This record gives sequence, structure tokens and C-alpha cells, in this order.
Amino acid sequence: MKLRDYRASDTDSLIALFRDTVRTVNAADYSEAQVQAWAPDEIHAEDWRRRQARNETFVTEIDGTIAGFAELEDGRHIHMLFAHKNHQGRGVASGLLAHIEQLAKGRSTSRLSTDASMTARPFFERRGFAVLEPQTVSLRGQDFRNFRMEKRL
Repeated sequence: MKLRDYRASDTDSLIALFRDTVRTVNAADYSEAQVQAWAPDEIHAEDWRRRQARNETFVTEIDGTIAGFAELEDGRHIHMLFAHKNHQGRGVASGLLAHIEQLAKGRSTSRLSTDASMTARPFFERRGFAVLEPQTVSLRGQDFRNFRMEKRL
């Protein structure tokens, strides 16, 4: 596994990884309508490029293929953390999170936060994050339950 910084040329691959993972892995916890709203056919690559360039975005590769990515917003909020559907349970997400935690500690950041899906909540809990509150967010006409979570470093 190789962890590296995001490159603008990664965007299309990250969108495909995101869409495929949400539509398969997250489909266990969300309805078809929710999954389609969350990961629609049309995702604007330029919007992603701008956000990923603004945030700190990290990519994990396995044998030269992107296996996961994470976005750290404002140095303390994990905006996205996804492991490819074919690389679940192989340490991809754990490695990305460990990298983010190491960065945050090096900067004397006292806590990390995320808004975890129902699918991701157990992953974050196993790594020391606590639920602050459940919340409902709306996206493209669908309501989603997720969890504001935090970990003190």
C-alpha cells in the first residue's frame, strides 16, 4: 500500500470509487433512492477538483490502482474517507485515518471530527471516535441519518 497526496488527475478515479462504494457497501444501510441521491450518475468533476484541492486530500494505491481516499477539511474535519468496495477490511481506511491523526497530532490539533454514515459509524467507533449526536441531512430530495462524531487526540 502506498499513501500519497492527491493529484488533480485522480479526480475521475475518486468519483468512480466513491460512486461504486456508496452504491454497493452503503446500500446495506440506506435505501436505493438515498444511495442514488448520494452517489448520482452525474457528479461534476470540476466541483470535486476544487474541493479536493482546497482540502487536504490523500490517496492510497495498491499495485498502482487507487484503493481509497480521504479529505481533511480545515485541518480537523474528516470530510470524506472511502475505501474501494473491493478493498474493504484490508486496512485502506485505517491507514488513511492513521495518517490524518498523525498529521493532526503533529499540528497540536486537539480533536478530529466527522459526519459518519450509518455504515461508517462502527469503523470510527472502533478507532476511538464518539457519537456527539445523530443528525438528519437532506440531499437531492432525500433525508439521511448520520452521526456527528469526534475523537480527542
